[in-house]
This record gives sequence, C-alpha cells and structure tokens, in this order.
Amino acid sequence: MFANLPLTALRAFESASRLLSFKAAAEELSVTPTAISHQIRSLESWLGVPLFQRLPRQVRLTECGERLFHSLHGALLEVAQSVDSLRPQRSGANLMISTTPAFAALWLVPRLGRFYARHPNINLRLDTNCEVIDLQQDASVDLVIRYSLDDYPNLYGLCLFDECFTVYGSPEQVALARQQTPTLISVRWHNSKLYAHGWEAWCDKAQESWMQGRPVIREYDEEHYALQAAIAGQGLVLASNILVSESVASGLLLPYRPEIHVDGAGYSALCVPGRERHPPVRAFFQWLREEAQAAGHPLLAAG
Repeated sequence: MFANLPLTALRAFESASRLLSFKAAAEELSVTPTAISHQIRSLESWLGVPLFQRLPRQVRLTECGERLFHSLHGALLEVAQSVDSLRPQRSGANLMISTTPAFAALWLVPRLGRFYARHPNINLRLDTNCEVIDLQQDASVDLVIRYSLDDYPNLYGLCLFDECFTVYGSPEQVALARQQTPTLISVRWHNSKLYAHGWEAWCDKAQESWMQGRPVIREYDEEHYALQAAIAGQGLVLASNILVSESVASGLLLPYRPEIHVDGAGYSALCVPGRERHPPVRAFFQWLREEAQAAGHPLLAAG
C-alpha cells in the first residue's frame, strides 16, 4: 500500500512547508538547500501539481500545497508521537502551552497546582505572548488558549467559555460609586476592535453619566495591572468575569451593578488536528474541561 510513497520527498516537503524556507528545512534535516529543492521538484513531478510558488526571496504554498501540508503534518506528528510513546526510558513528558499574560496570571496559573498534583510527570511550560502563533508552522507549541471573536476551522478546539465585562471595585470603591462619580480604570486593548469603547457601552446600558465631561480614567497595558489597581482602591475597573473570578471569590473585588454588562469574546483551547491524542495534550484538555465546569463556566462546544 505504501511502497510507492516518496517518503524522503514528503518529509522534505513537510519541513519546507512548516518553515516556509528551503534553507531552514535543509538545516533542520541536515542536507543542502539544493537537495531540498530537488526533493520537492520530484514530488511535484510525481503529483503533477505545483506545491510552492517560488518568489524572489521566499516561497509560498499553493492551494494544493496547503492541502497536502495539513494532512501530512498531522500524519507525521501522530507517527512521531506513537513512536515516542513506545520508548520505555521516558521519565516525563513535556507540554508547551501558549496564552496571553492576563489569562495565565489571572485564571490559569492559580489553578495549575491541581494539574501538577494529578500529572506530576508532565513538565508544563508557559509561553505568554500576545502575538498569535501559527500552530501549523510552529511545532514547538502543543496547545494555545486564545481569546478571540474568530473561528479556527483548521484546528482541533475546545471552546472553554464566553465572557462578559462588568464593573468591579474594592468594597470601599463600590460603596463610594453610589454617591459620586468614580475614577475609571481601563485597559489599552491589544485587539482594539473588541473594546475600543467598553466604558461608553457600559455607561450607556447602565444609564450612568460617568463618561460626560472630563472623567478621570487610569489606563494600563495589561488586565492584571488594571485589576491590581482596582484591588488597591484606585477606582472601578471594567473587567472580564473570567479573569476577575479569583479576586471576586476571595472578596478582594465586588461587582458594581452586576446586572449590567457588555459582551466579550470567547476563550478556546486549540491544537493541530491529531495532537489532541498526544497523552500530555489529552490530559490538559480534560483538566481544562473540569476546571471550566468547576468554576461555573459552561463549556460551549468541542471541535
């Protein structure tokens, strides 16, 4: 069945497609760029279709190349994981998770102790970067937790929860806000299309006049800084019900008019199709499901 498959050429194609560079693929496979180019041309000849567009200083996958890469990458990944699982000397497994600094600090890290207790042999590493990682291109990351309005049809995903934004403050600030206009704490959102006018939207719904005139607004670059400012009594913050959950549970923050909220986006855990069967990734997905349910955040769907 597989006797005629050009496995060497397919491996060269997968590396060049993932890295979008014949030179980088050559370095990864310890061959010359000429050898990579020859293997890919022979594969294109064997298939009868072009797989790359050769541009002056880069290469780009064609539509046929994209289709082949998505299926081939998942298949090779599953083979590599199956082979790795048979090695008896493994003392632990590595798991690389990428997410935003705010989600890591305010939701994930406070709960990770329970994951470590259940899976002591899994070495988990966190990459907290707001830049969106292309999982099809970066094989070093096992799973990402993304916050977005977008769908990801080419990835395996677990939709963890939707969020809404409500106003929170220290007990003293919440009481004071019922008597006078408070100082407002805001975040400079990395994705401006989500909440460029969050406070305005909340005040319109609540019929509060706080945005009229010249309100005092304190801005921070990250949500966890804004929450710390609110906990310290510097004003009221418009914050995610997901990210604020630990501070509310501990009594550090209280909601102000909790019936008024503005919609947010959603959090999803995502990986390359096939990688969800890798034991550490499967364990983390299962743990996320349980934590989301225990925190009272209903799961939306599984991809």
